[in-house]
Amino acid sequence: MDERLFAMESDLFKALAHPTRVRILKHLRQGEKCVCEFTEDLDVEQSNMSQHLAILRKQGILSFRKEGLKVIYKVNYPQVFEILDLVEEILVSQVNETLGLLKEKTINKGGE
Repeated sequence: MDERLFAMESDLFKALAHPTRVRILKHLRQGEKCVCEFTEDLDVEQSNMSQHLAILRKQGILSFRKEGLKVIYKVNYPQVFEILDLVEEILVSQVNETLGLLKEKTINKGGE
């Protein structure tokens, strides 16, 4: 594969690699939202929110339109929700594996 493609993939993951940006995307799962709703619902300061939104916009994940004084954001690629769902599945699998190992260790320890 082309190194440029690897870099682009890495940049996409970097854009997703912050809890606030994940929260923003999950908030947008229901559809378009005004930035004023993010600030209130996610309890993030406006300046901080603007930085995160800019990163997601720069990567092309989000776009916006203006309605009077309101700025309305939307997700450009709904596939991003599939990525987030897959990450959750991986995390659940990891937790279940860890719980299984702990349970096995507890059983083995009790049988000694």
